[in-house]
Amino acid sequence: MQARIPLPQPEELSADQRAVYESILASRGALDGPFLAWLHSPDFAAPAEKLGAFCRYGVRLGRSEIELLILVVAAHFRCNGEWTIHAPIAVEAGIPEAVAESIRTNGHPRIEDARLAALHRFATALLRSNRIDQATFAQASALFDTPTLVEAVGLIGYYSLVAMTLNAFDMVADSKQPPAFG
Repeated sequence: MQARIPLPQPEELSADQRAVYESILASRGALDGPFLAWLHSPDFAAPAEKLGAFCRYGVRLGRSEIELLILVVAAHFRCNGEWTIHAPIAVEAGIPEAVAESIRTNGHPRIEDARLAALHRFATALLRSNRIDQATFAQASALFDTPTLVEAVGLIGYYSLVAMTLNAFDMVADSKQPPAFG
């Protein structure tokens, strides 16, 4: 990763940083995204890493639903780092490239799957107006139970934190051409 702050090197980690580092590697297999910045504060990094692992691997949503929400957040925050990490994962999870591209350019994606369409509308409403209008909420509530909606909001919030971290410190994957957002 490239960043405007120095990123901790594995051989220089304190015991507290090393514990978080090893937890991240155990759950994800790699240390990318905001984790290198968060390691500067292991007391912050530890619970953030656990929340992230839950949001990515423990929520009731399916893999494509999770990745769609992450793309909506990445595009909203115009976050190059989050987009370059998750766009290929989203496509691999079943999000059509045309849908991802439309999200990236702030278009109106044609999403055939009713659950994905409802999640897109739900996340977009929340991020744009900080609220969810009654019609959007009713549509989402018809497709998802309350615990799943709570988890969806949590996932949107967590990946907003990720995007803000990556943007604040200009963190991008090495040798990745940043996308242009609409």
